[in-house]
Amino acid sequence: MKLIFSLLISMLAFETFAQTVIPLYSDGVPGLKPNLSISEESITNPKDGITRKRQITEPSLTVFKPKNNPSKASVIICPGGGYHILAWDHEGTSVGEWFAQRGVTAFVLKYRLPDDEMYENAEIRPLQDAQQAIVYVRKNATKYGLDESKVGIMGFSAGGHLASTAATHFNTQVGELTDDKISVRPDFTILMYPVISLSDRYAHMGSRNNLIGENPSIEKIEFYSNELQVSAETPPAFLVHAFDDGVRVENSIEYYKALKKFNVPSEMHLYDAGGHGFSMKKSNKGPVATWPNRLEDWMKAHKWM
Repeated sequence: MKLIFSLLISMLAFETFAQTVIPLYSDGVPGLKPNLSISEESITNPKDGITRKRQITEPSLTVFKPKNNPSKASVIICPGGGYHILAWDHEGTSVGEWFAQRGVTAFVLKYRLPDDEMYENAEIRPLQDAQQAIVYVRKNATKYGLDESKVGIMGFSAGGHLASTAATHFNTQVGELTDDKISVRPDFTILMYPVISLSDRYAHMGSRNNLIGENPSIEKIEFYSNELQVSAETPPAFLVHAFDDGVRVENSIEYYKALKKFNVPSEMHLYDAGGHGFSMKKSNKGPVATWPNRLEDWMKAHKWM
C-alpha cells in the first residue's frame, strides 16, 4: 500500500500537461519563398535523447496551461541551437512543463531560423516570431486567464540572444505584420547561458554567422549586440551562466552591467562549472543544477509565480 501511495505521489509530481499547438500565422507565413521544396525536420539523437528541429516552415506556440495560475503570469520559451536548430524538448517542452507544474502558463516558441534559402530578409524572422508570440499572448490574455502586463520571455543559448533582442528591440515591430495597439516589450526576461554579444571579442561565432552572415558590417554587429542596446526601458532579467561555457560568460556579465547602469532590477547567477546546454538536466552537474530553485525564488519575489 505504501508503495502504491508513493507511486501516485510521484505521478502527480510529474504530471503531464495537455499541450495545445497554435500556429503563429493563420494566413500564411510571411517571407517564405515561393515554390519551396524544403520541409521541416525533427530528429531525435539516440546518444542524448534530444529532439532537434530545423528548417522551420510553420512557426507555432505549444501551450502548457496549468490547472491554476494564481499570479496570472506567462512565459514564452525560446529553445537554443545556434540559430541552426532548436533543442526542442531539452530547452523547450521540458521547461514548459516545469513552469506549468508551478502554476505559470508557458508557450514554447517554434521560431524560424534565419535561412536565406527559405526566407526573404531571413535575419528578421526569429525576432518577428518572438514579437508575434508576445502579441498573441497579450491578445488572448483573457482566454488563458492571464495578465497582459506579466508576459515574460525566456531563452537558452542562441534562444537567449533572441529573448534579449526582444527585450531591447521592442520599439520597432519587424516584418510585414504589425499592430501598434499592442506592445511587443516583454515584462521580464530569463536568459540561460545566453548569446548576447555579436562582437568579435565575445561572440559565439556560429550563432553570429547563422544570423547575420560571415562578413557583417560593424553597424549590424553592434545592432545585434544586445548589451549595447540596453536602456532604462529594458525589462528586468534573470541570468544564469557557467565560467567553463563555450559561449563566453562575458555575454551575461556585460548584459548585467548594462542593466545595472540603467538601474534595471536584475539578478545573475554565475557558476564555476556546468558547461553549456545543461538546461533542466540534474545528473553530474553539481551546483549549477540548482538554478531552477533560484529562478523560482526570483519569480516569486516579483509575484510572477
